[in-house]
Amino acid sequence: MRPLIAAMLAALLALPAQAQQKIIADKSFIRFAFTQMNVDVEGRFRKFDAAIAFDPAKPEATRATFEVDMGSIDLGSDEGNAEARRKAWLDVEGFPRATFTAASVKALGGGKFEARGPLSIKGASREIAATFTLSDANGVRTVNGQFPLKRLQYRIGEGEWADTDTVADDVLVKFRFALPLR
Repeated sequence: MRPLIAAMLAALLALPAQAQQKIIADKSFIRFAFTQMNVDVEGRFRKFDAAIAFDPAKPEATRATFEVDMGSIDLGSDEGNAEARRKAWLDVEGFPRATFTAASVKALGGGKFEARGPLSIKGASREIAATFTLSDANGVRTVNGQFPLKRLQYRIGEGEWADTDTVADDVLVKFRFALPLR
């Protein structure tokens, strides 16, 4: 019996590990949208990175981590960017990075998937569910998805800015990650 178990373990260890892929930065984005004083506002983060190992045939084996440079926020104006970096909002000095780690990924059918895991921003961590689709073309796999979040759960907009009549609590995050196909 021991030789059989040893042979099975050796066969499993001989299988190639799913390779981690890095995103193609100039074909990828992280954007977000919210409402401020009843006006729709959109922004983005200019610097982020990810290491992803994903096989659509085996989504449950996915390994993915994402890191966002919070100081790279871009709201379209220097004044807005400076305000967003302050302690009451993103507190970039105290919390320069946001992270997400996919704890589970499952197929939803129809080419859709769902990734769940902890999103950590400004020292607060909450589980999110991000839905996404895939497309493969010209040697590139493109992952398009989104997820909602409540900014106050992450202490984004503290003190006087916690008033959701001024800045809505709901934020929609949209992302596109381009990955090289191997």
